[in-house]
Amino acid sequence: MEQIVNREQRAVQSVEVGGRLLIALGQHAAPMSLKDLAAAADLPASRAHPYLVSFGRLGLIEQDGTSGRYALGPAALQLGLACLHQLDPIKAAGPVAEALSQAIDQTVAIAVWANFGPTIVRVIEGSQPLHVNMRAGSVMSVLGTATGRAFAAVLAPRTVKEVLSGPVGEPRRADRTPVKDVDRELEGIAAEVRRHGVARALGRPIPGVNAFSAAAFDHEGRPALVITALGHEDTFAATWDSPLAAAVRDAAAEVSHRLGHRR
Repeated sequence: MEQIVNREQRAVQSVEVGGRLLIALGQHAAPMSLKDLAAAADLPASRAHPYLVSFGRLGLIEQDGTSGRYALGPAALQLGLACLHQLDPIKAAGPVAEALSQAIDQTVAIAVWANFGPTIVRVIEGSQPLHVNMRAGSVMSVLGTATGRAFAAVLAPRTVKEVLSGPVGEPRRADRTPVKDVDRELEGIAAEVRRHGVARALGRPIPGVNAFSAAAFDHEGRPALVITALGHEDTFAATWDSPLAAAVRDAAAEVSHRLGHRR
């Protein structure tokens, strides 16, 4: 029985070692030499080579006949495509949003861009729930909320303006002042988010409640959803360099990573 356990442990370790080679290939845009690939996987070239032979037989990698360099093969492509087709952005974001809420002890929401604009699909409450009118299905103001502004910063202006001109859209800021030049407003929002990595709301549209929001992107670079953290101004520091802002940025980046986005 002891020998069986040991063999199983060696087999698992072997998969992990070989997997490092595949991961290294996936992280490089160009084919790699055996020496560079082995170094990236922290393996001697002599140990890496047998794995590459086996992966080649499975179609997971392929070797250029002229240069001898290695790249991911057709089987790896099929696995990647299958994974992308099975991805549910909201499902992928769920554990990240839950971890974020627990780490900062604040309310966290996930929103998608739907027919009427930014729409909440999930809310995870902190230990001190906020008494705000936000639930699954709530449509957020495009220009007047951190969630809406995070979307407005990354979506095509035409897409945003279509919602603003619709039945529930209105080009107003959080303080309810009208926006006369929508294009200029969108340019300002995009510049702010590029500069800070998040959109922000300070006590508006909900008095006493601050928020940070950031968009997550899919494998094609399209905005998939927005993660928002919000809390009472007494416990939610909303300076641009706040740890809360960094936490939201990191959470959105993690969701993007899970969705296959590569900068």
